[in-house]
Formats: sequence, structure tokens, C-alpha cells
Amino acid sequence: MNRPFAAVCSFALMAFAVATPAARADNAAVPAITAFDQAFAATNDYHCIIHVHEVKGDQSQNRVYEYWFMKPHFIKTLIQSGDDKGSGGVWNGGDQISGHQGGFFSGIHLKISLTDPRALSLRGITMPEGLLQNVVHTYVHVDGKLTQANGGKIDGVPTDRIDLKVANPAANAGITEQILYFSQVTHWPMRQVLYSGNQIVLDQIVDDLKTNNGFTQNDFPF
Repeated sequence: MNRPFAAVCSFALMAFAVATPAARADNAAVPAITAFDQAFAATNDYHCIIHVHEVKGDQSQNRVYEYWFMKPHFIKTLIQSGDDKGSGGVWNGGDQISGHQGGFFSGIHLKISLTDPRALSLRGITMPEGLLQNVVHTYVHVDGKLTQANGGKIDGVPTDRIDLKVANPAANAGITEQILYFSQVTHWPMRQVLYSGNQIVLDQIVDDLKTNNGFTQNDFPF
């Protein structure tokens, strides 16, 4: 069954929808997040490929996910490579997903809880938690010191880098620092790196992002 990443997971992104993030008393406005919110507001749907490396204890997982999203809350995912290759799922905003395994059993669809272990990534990330907008907004909702700087180039694209030093890692799945790179061209996320102490426990790269594809509910069969 599909076990969506992250975002990048491990971010405890329980703000499932696309709500504007609440103001934080301990962080000044971050221009990169403001620019993303403006870009996202002009977007009805998106499709992307996400390369994810996750670590939990002595376990690790490498996967490539394909993600489809349409406002307000339609998601479809497929594991292109890695553990459970060929597995996928659809979420339509409720407390269940409709999923299938890869290979011989790909034609068998089951409805299971959104938080069923079969529907989670290695670090316990749910499908809606993997949405790019929810990944971004963890940097607003998680307590800590948030700063922005030039992020250099990723694949030739100039980036802005935001860095969150987490105030209470125990309340944030053990994550002590979150780093997110935004394209200065599109203002969408390109890479996220999460640390637990000195260890990278999640490294996520967003590729081939396309917005406003004209998706309909028929593209998300539940």
C-alpha cells in the first residue's frame, strides 16, 4: 500500500488543507514563504516527482513518488521506484484512502485508514502531510527560530533557503532542524533536508513540477 513520503516528511503537517498559516510571535515575516503562498493561491492543481531518502533508527528507505494534487483536497500518489514500487493511493479529504499494491495485486483496491501503517512512510508521514503546501507551512507552525538566506543554485536555479531551528524537538518527531530551498523563479519548494542532531533523517528533492494542469475529480477515482 502506498506509504507517501514526506515532505518530507516527518514534519507533523497536520494542517491538511491549504489554509493560510497562522502568525508566529517568535518569527518575523519570511519573504520566501509569502512568495510561495502567493504562487500557490494562483494554482488550482499540480503534479510533481519527489525523490525521498528517509531514516528512522537503523532503518532507511529510498523512494521516488509521483504526486497529483487538486484543490481543495484531492491527492493521488504512485511509488515509481523503491520499496513497494507500483503501490499507490487516492485521498479525497476524508479519513480513508483508496489504495493498491504494486505488481500482481495492482488491480485490487482497498479502502483503509489514512493512518494505517500500510499507508505511511518510514517516518510515519501521511498522504496529506506530503503535500508541498503542508510541508511549507510546518515552518510556520513549528516553534523555533526561523531565518532566510540565499540558498545558492540547485540544478542551475537560484534558491532562497529557510532554516528552522526547532525549539522542542521532542514535540516534532525528534527533528532539531528543518531546511527548505525555494526556487527564486517559481517560488515553489525544490529541496528539503531534516536533521535529528547531526544526522540527516530526511532528504527530499522535488522534480518536474507542473501547475494548473486542468485536473478534474475524474483524475482522482476513489
